[in-house]
This record gives sequence, C-alpha cells and structure tokens, in this order.
Amino acid sequence: MLDRDGFRPNVGIILLNQKNQVFWGKRIRTHSWQFPQGGIDRGETPEQAMFRELHEEVGLLPEHVAIVARTRDWLRYEVPDRYIRRDARGHYRGQKQIWFLLRLTGGDWNLNLRATSHPEFDAWRWNDYWVPLEMVVEFKRGVYEMALHELSRYLPRQESRNRYLRGNARPRPLMTETHDGMPQHMPMPIHLELPPGASFDPDPQHPLGR
Repeated sequence: MLDRDGFRPNVGIILLNQKNQVFWGKRIRTHSWQFPQGGIDRGETPEQAMFRELHEEVGLLPEHVAIVARTRDWLRYEVPDRYIRRDARGHYRGQKQIWFLLRLTGGDWNLNLRATSHPEFDAWRWNDYWVPLEMVVEFKRGVYEMALHELSRYLPRQESRNRYLRGNARPRPLMTETHDGMPQHMPMPIHLELPPGASFDPDPQHPLGR
C-alpha cells in the first residue's frame, strides 16, 4: 500500500524501560541495529499497526506497555535503488512513519524475539536513549534523529541530552536461560560483535542455534 508519492505507511517504536533506556535490536544475521518498525496494513490505524508489530517483533502485548507519545506527523526516508526489488523501482520510494514512544510496564522476561516464525532480530539490549546512529543503516539515520529529538521532550529533563554514543566497548559474555529458568553463559560466535549487555537469541534453524 503506497501513497501517491511512492511511500509506504509504516510505524516505528521506541520502547523505554524504567531507566529511560531504549530497546535496541540487531537485525537477524546482520550487523545493523535498529528500533522495531513495520508497515501499516490496509484498514489499520497507526496505533493498531504499532501493537501488531510490537508483538510480532519483540513479543510484547498491549498490557505490557503504556503509550507515552507519538510523532505529530509522518517522517519519511527514501530507500536506495539497490535495496528495492526491480519490479518495484519507479513506484516505491521509501517509508513514511509515525513513531511511538512506549514505556515498558511489564518485565524483560516478557520480551520474546521468536514470537513468530519470521523473526526480525537475533539479539537485543537496553541502550541509552541517544542511540549510536552509526550502527543504523545509513538511509534511516535522518529519520531516527528526527524521531528521537521530537520525542525526547517527553523524557525526564536529565535524560534529554543530544549525545550519540560510539559503540567501541568490548562485548561482555552473553547469557541465556536453561529449562529451569536459571541464567547460563552462552558462547558468542566469533564473527558476531555485540555491545555490552546485549542478549543473543540464536535462530534454531541456523547452524549456530543447533
């Protein structure tokens, strides 16, 4: 579903924990990190699409979050031709997004990257609000900066600072859970570099997850 200018309606989600840190997800089998986002289906409102994408991508239900704010208008980014299917070139230009700022009212244990059979992320972490934009695919960075700035007014004053972190810290050991719910160390593949505190969720169909 495209508008007359070739932009697909979409929602973006900035999810806060109680420390005003944001959910930061690593695209499955890539080195790109991003916020949850997804398209608005025909007949859906942006809020309905947000709740659907929230569950599909991170496993949360409406009772696990509270809506803090949303952007006033659409924020747009264009997608380079190399990322567009050949049959869509000339028609599809990119995304126009409504961004939501949510507060997690549930717990970390409610997060589930494998809520569907088509996961978007294979790792996640809580990050300071001003996320490291160099880890976001380049053509999305402008929209991320606009969304973060517009919604930062709804954060406590001491958190609303314009500073972008650099992801140059060494990763800590990763943790997972056993069947009895107790945490255990899980080896991280040598080709996968995660920032401190990130949680890796392997694909069960991928050799690493077997």
